[in-house]
Amino acid sequence: MDLLSELKKGKRGAIAKAISIIENDEKKARQIVKKIFKSSGKSTVIGITGPAGAGKSSLINKTSIALKKLGYKAAVLAVDPTSHLTGGAILGDRVRMTESTDSGLYIRSIASRGATGAISRSIRNSIRVLEYAGFDPIIIESVGAGQTEVEISNIADITVVVFNPHTGDNIQTIKAGITEIGDIYVVNKADLDGASQLFESVKEFIGMTERNPIILKTSTIKNQGIVEFAKKLKDLMEKTKKSQKEREQKRLETELKDIVINNVKTRVDQLLESDKNYAKYLTRLQAKELDPFEAADKITASVIK
Repeated sequence: MDLLSELKKGKRGAIAKAISIIENDEKKARQIVKKIFKSSGKSTVIGITGPAGAGKSSLINKTSIALKKLGYKAAVLAVDPTSHLTGGAILGDRVRMTESTDSGLYIRSIASRGATGAISRSIRNSIRVLEYAGFDPIIIESVGAGQTEVEISNIADITVVVFNPHTGDNIQTIKAGITEIGDIYVVNKADLDGASQLFESVKEFIGMTERNPIILKTSTIKNQGIVEFAKKLKDLMEKTKKSQKEREQKRLETELKDIVINNVKTRVDQLLESDKNYAKYLTRLQAKELDPFEAADKITASVIK
């Protein structure tokens, strides 16, 4: 495939085309993955999450430049929680990352989809494309919200949680949400009022746990803490390389389960469309002759024989 030879050279047009295929054309996507799969699983994946307005894009912009000086070539997959058709999330990201894209950073938006594990599937195979094109690390940026956050923390080798003192972050929301997934916690926009107080709260409630995560303050406006953050990432990347094979095996197990579950769901949907009993029991359910559990049991028994 000419596309693969161009991809191997790191050509941006080829990368964009390959990821578009991954997202939109399952048949061709399978052909690409089949060709590049054996060489995958070697790049470090860094998940960066946090609320909208935390300054993740600006932080990634500055940090990727610092990582380049340390010998790394980073790429970013920005998870758009709305749609790849809106352009909203990625447009903002590109504006904030102009400096780093000029210096070699590759950034791409990944649209959130409705199917089970859909975000994971798009990201996993897009990561493989970027690995094949020579990028390491690969940064996954997402708005920290619910299932997306969990899926990304399962894919990432290193998870970074970004806070901002002016987005309503307080110790109650921190305790309730993301105290278990971070390897590094960053209080960004440290030049703003309240940053020091938030930093101390994070240290008290998260830093004292058994996991003992790294806790930092950064300011992209004043360019403070960026080099330290990049060096901490470098240290963690070198550390995770030692357990890369084990991590990759666990990720592949999770991926296999996701694919099987989605295949089964698709097959069941197809069966239900053509199953006469489904329509019959649905009508009885709607007439309140059966409760939902009874109807479901009868339909399941007719479909799975």
